Amino acid sequence: MSGAGLSTHVLDTARGRPAAHIPVQLHRIDGAARTLLTRATTNTDGRTDEPLIPRGQLRTGTYELTFHVAAHFKDLTTPTGTSQAEPFLDEITLRFTVADATAHYHVPLLVSPWSYSTYRGS
Repeated sequence: MSGAGLSTHVLDTARGRPAAHIPVQLHRIDGAARTLLTRATTNTDGRTDEPLIPRGQLRTGTYELTFHVAAHFKDLTTPTGTSQAEPFLDEITLRFTVADATAHYHVPLLVSPWSYSTYRGS
């Protein structure tokens, strides 16, 4: 995806594959106000079908991406052979700042049943 905008994808690092069917919400944060901008769900490639913010519509400011991962990891068999009926992680919220609205921001989530990480991708 090229040009200014905002995109994401989710990788399941425990299984070594994209995380499909993860609900995602994007909010814009203005002081105490939190405004829902969009909802999406990851596809079989772990990406949303469309950018969360299309090219040319990104603004500087603070945003929150919330990934609802509990259902993805429910009943996952752990390395000890037990089932994880109640996942450790439920909602993962990433708050980040867009400083350059002319740049493309890609915010991936690498997640396992017990941990997660992110970075600013390209």
